[in-house]
Amino acid sequence: MTRILVTSALPYINGIKHLGNLVGSQLPADAYSRVMRQRGHEVLFICATDEHGTPTELAAAKAGKTPAEFCDEMHGVQAGIADGFRMSFDHFGRSSSARNHRLTQHLAARLAEAGLIEEVSEKQVYSKADGRFLPDRYIEGECPNCGYAKARGDQCENCTKQLDPTDLINPYSAISGSTDLEVRETKHLHLRQSAMRSKLTEWIESKSDWPILTTSIAKKWLNDGDGLQDRGITRDLDWGVPVRKGEAEWPGMEGKVFYVWFDAPIAYIAATAEWADAEGLDDAAWERWWRDDKGAQDVRYVEFMAKDNIPFHTLSFPATMMGASADGAESWHLVDYVKGFNWLNYEGGKFSTSSGRGVFMDQALEILPSDYWRWWLLANAPESADTDFTWEAFQAGVNKDLADVLGNFVSRVTKFCRSRFGEEVPSDGAYGEAETAVIAEISRRLKAYEAHWDAIEIRKAAAELRGIWVAGNEYLQAAAPWAAFKTDPDRAAATVRFALNLTRLYAILSRPFVPDAADAMIAALKLPAETAQDWPGDVAAALEALPGGHAFEVPDVLFAKITDEAREAMAARFAGQD
Repeated sequence: MTRILVTSALPYINGIKHLGNLVGSQLPADAYSRVMRQRGHEVLFICATDEHGTPTELAAAKAGKTPAEFCDEMHGVQAGIADGFRMSFDHFGRSSSARNHRLTQHLAARLAEAGLIEEVSEKQVYSKADGRFLPDRYIEGECPNCGYAKARGDQCENCTKQLDPTDLINPYSAISGSTDLEVRETKHLHLRQSAMRSKLTEWIESKSDWPILTTSIAKKWLNDGDGLQDRGITRDLDWGVPVRKGEAEWPGMEGKVFYVWFDAPIAYIAATAEWADAEGLDDAAWERWWRDDKGAQDVRYVEFMAKDNIPFHTLSFPATMMGASADGAESWHLVDYVKGFNWLNYEGGKFSTSSGRGVFMDQALEILPSDYWRWWLLANAPESADTDFTWEAFQAGVNKDLADVLGNFVSRVTKFCRSRFGEEVPSDGAYGEAETAVIAEISRRLKAYEAHWDAIEIRKAAAELRGIWVAGNEYLQAAAPWAAFKTDPDRAAATVRFALNLTRLYAILSRPFVPDAADAMIAALKLPAETAQDWPGDVAAALEALPGGHAFEVPDVLFAKITDEAREAMAARFAGQD
């Protein structure tokens, strides 16, 4: 058994996320956590809302609330949506928590002790109209790298280049829209990332199993231009973690807060501490996941995120962890595997909140069950390249894979058995060559399925699972118990018993993708809910698990097909306004 720590990139608090955000972090992290739990590993799955920074202040002001009030409300909204998509978090925390304040301040003090924080006088944009400095996303303008017209003051979302507000061309205030800006001098703390460059390079070079997407982005940031740059970790904002050196004041930094990208990854640790608090455990319970000097040496730490988050998680956060461990008094566990994802686009373009283009997570749950979205998004996860969501592809995936293959199999088996043998597993007949062949095929496919999950190759895992479903359908069609019943009822009984056992197996193997349907299948077979965790060690034994005489019931339709009319209506609804 392995101890596996899983974190999903923190969803930002300023609004409801779209399907691309879902498949780029939370959803694959959940599926991976589920399958690893089923296979007997000790898994801790952690996430939180990312609540600090400029967009929070802007969104709160627009809503007529304080940032704290706004975050309280939106954390509840996002937690509810995550539950609707069946996220199996062990804890869904908040970056604004007292735990994260203390941990951020503690790690900053550790970095300062290691000589990795420098106080820098720098020039920042000041808005006369707003009467304040404009850090990060309070300022927008043209990207100097790619020319994107709406680049933010911290990063261009088009080319992912990290920026400073003073880099922008034709800048304007995101608060008032004013262009009456000037550059003034202020003091901030910088993390000396450049001093960690050789260590980070050596560490990244050692990760030969990481996805190409992850390592290519990390190396690009390490080596482009002058290489890894020192980075400001404080901002002139009211909302955030106050700048302190542990429990002590930080002279000259009064009234400033830590930069959101400094404190947000630390919230993974803080949320783990919150989990321990909620479970009534002491600090040793969370430290065994995060500190190698407290027992975390055997932890495999896996992060899931979209590609725009990769630089911070492969460079800045590891630099923080390495720096805080420099003197050996503490030893913080570095990430072992970073699973990065490309973009999910919508009908050939981008999702857009302002124009209502694309499906957002709350809307998705309003119109269709979560399993429909989970299956299609995971089966088409943008692992090696960007993926385009189209309604035609979504309809085809749901109808062919879920309704015609998995759902149809379960319906045919249970209804036929009820009509010919009653609502009990038939006892008569013995398995023969046909069943032996299916056992061999599924055994082979199961090994591949497990291997794909071990490698976190989600699309390949989905394809293998579909192949397992298809094997059952092809078996049922060839065995034709409805025909055999007329001449050889014992043969028909054995076929149905085998198929009902396949239904149980499908429920278990499918649960990482379609947990609601899997639970419905387990319930229809009148098995304890925990049966869903019974990962098959031996396929032959698993297909004998339901004995003759075991009661069942015919479940409701697992997956209703999406009609052409419904598809067209949804496509029109989410097309957006030009």
